[in-house]
Amino acid sequence: MRKLRTPRHGRQPELLASAISLLLAVLIPGTSRADEAQLERGRYLVQISGCSDCHTPGYFLGQPDHTRFLGGSEVGFEIPGLGIFYGPNLTPDASGLGNWTTDQIVAAIRTGATPEGRGLVPVMPWPNLSALSDEDAYAIAAYLQSLDPVANEVPGPVAPGEPAPSFVMRVVPPGK
Repeated sequence: MRKLRTPRHGRQPELLASAISLLLAVLIPGTSRADEAQLERGRYLVQISGCSDCHTPGYFLGQPDHTRFLGGSEVGFEIPGLGIFYGPNLTPDASGLGNWTTDQIVAAIRTGATPEGRGLVPVMPWPNLSALSDEDAYAIAAYLQSLDPVANEVPGPVAPGEPAPSFVMRVVPPGK
């Protein structure tokens, strides 16, 4: 199987995740090759989908913190009239997806809504991800649930006109 390379990022989180899934398969009875294949597929899909861009601390500041891979961003997107949105923690910590079921993660990926019914930020490409096969959607959820938990409560969303708690990238509409 061909390994993906992540340019200019020192430690490679995808290699670490692969090593962890292999180690789990050896140490945890009942973990099968099918489980390993599902986690590897989920890792691959998260990698090519660019999830770490918006969900890994430091990414938008040019220094992604791979020790907190997918642990939530400290840089928000400001969308005029909607507010400021921060990429949430996608790890299985309570501050992230730790209280979500696999089915809830898959539903959020496909419908763009949290289990409570709150819509995901408009830049989240859930309309594209809604076309994932069941196999691929569940592989992503399984991979996210296999990550090391990262305790990181991200800010937001922040209502329009409210002060931002940290860095913000602003989406500016074209002039009239």
